[in-house]
Amino acid sequence: MVATVGGGVFMTAVHFLSKAMDPAAYSQFGVFLAVAMFIPALPLQMVLAQQTARALALRREHELSGLIRAAWLGTFVVWLIPAILVLVFQGPIMAQWKITDPAALWLALPVLLFTTWLPMFYGVLQGQQNFLWMGWSMIANGIGRVAIAACAVLALHFYASGMVTGILGGLAIALVIAIWPTRSLWLSSSQSFEWRSLLRQVIPLTLGFGAYQFLLTADTMFVKACFNGTTSAFYVSAGTLARASMWLVGPLATVMFPKIVHARAKAEKTDLVGMVLLGTLILAAGGATGLWVLGPWIVKFMFAPAFVEPASALLPWYAWAVVPLALANVLINDLLARSHFKLLPALCLLAVGYAVGLSCFHDTPVAVIKTLGVCNSLLLAICAWYTWGGGKTKA
Repeated sequence: MVATVGGGVFMTAVHFLSKAMDPAAYSQFGVFLAVAMFIPALPLQMVLAQQTARALALRREHELSGLIRAAWLGTFVVWLIPAILVLVFQGPIMAQWKITDPAALWLALPVLLFTTWLPMFYGVLQGQQNFLWMGWSMIANGIGRVAIAACAVLALHFYASGMVTGILGGLAIALVIAIWPTRSLWLSSSQSFEWRSLLRQVIPLTLGFGAYQFLLTADTMFVKACFNGTTSAFYVSAGTLARASMWLVGPLATVMFPKIVHARAKAEKTDLVGMVLLGTLILAAGGATGLWVLGPWIVKFMFAPAFVEPASALLPWYAWAVVPLALANVLINDLLARSHFKLLPALCLLAVGYAVGLSCFHDTPVAVIKTLGVCNSLLLAICAWYTWGGGKTKA
C-alpha cells in the first residue's frame, strides 16, 4: 500500500505541470492518459497473476514460462497492427480528439505498448506475491514520469508531448524493474500447455476485469470527444483527483487476489474478502469526504486558478461516484479468483448499458458523472448479489 500510494503521489504530481500550459494542451494530455488507462491492463495483470499463482502452487513453472513468452510476443503483434493504422489515419484521429501536437500522438504509441507489457509482469510479480519489486517498480514509474515530464515542459516547453514523454520514460524504467526479478520464470525451459483449458480461465478474467476497467476509464475519452478543450481539462482535473483514491484502496484487492487463487488451487479455505471490503469502504469513503470538504483548496494547490471553480463543482460528484466502483473491485477480485463466472453476462451487459448511457446523457459534465455513478452502483449491486445473494455459486 505504501508503494502504491507513493507511486500514485508522484504520478498525480505530474498534473501540477498543468499550471505551465493552457487548458487545451492539458486536455490533450488528458485524452492520451485516458487512452493509456483504457488499455486492458487490469485483465492482463489479473490473468498473469492467476496463472502464476496457480502454476507455482501446482509446480508447473515450465508451462508458465511458455505462457509468459507467448503473451509477450502476442501482445506485441496485437499492438503493431493498430499502431500502423494510427499512423495512417492520424489526421482524422487528431481532428476527432482536437489534438494539435502530432508528436504527442506518435509518442503515445510506445506508451500503449509499454502499458500493455507492464501489467503482464506486474501480474507475474503479483502471482509470486513478490510485492517488494512490484512496489519499487510502481514508485520508479511515478518518479520517472514526473521528473522527465517536468524537464520537458518547464525547460524545453514541450507541453502535451512533454507530458506524454514523461509517461513513456516512467513506464520504461518501471518495466525494466518489473522484468528483471521475473527472469527465472520466463528464461527457464518452456513446456507446452493446454490452450483450451487456458482459454476457459483467461476469457472470463478478461471479460470481468475488462468491464470494470471500461467503467473506470471510458468517461474521460467520451468527454474529450463531446466537449471543448477547456471543459475537458476541468473534467480531467476532477477525475484525476477522484480516481486518486483508487491508489489508496487498490492494493488491498491486489494482495487478496493471488492468496485466494493459491488457496483455491490447494483446496484451502480462506476468508479475506470481508476484511478487505471493510478496509476499502473506510478508505474510499474517507477519501471522498476529504475531496468533498477540501476540494477547492486541493484544486487550487494542484492546478491553475482558472480550474478552481469549475473543477471544484465537479469534484464532490466524481469523488462519490467512484466509491461503489472501489467496493465492486474487491468483490470482482474475490469472485473471479474463485472462478465464479456466472456474473460475467451481467457485467458485459452493464458495460454496454454504460456506453449507451454516456451517448444519451451528456448535456453537461455533471450528467456524465451521474451516469458513471449510477452504473458503478449497479456494478456493486451485481457483485454483491453474486457474492451473498441468490446469484452465489459454489467454487
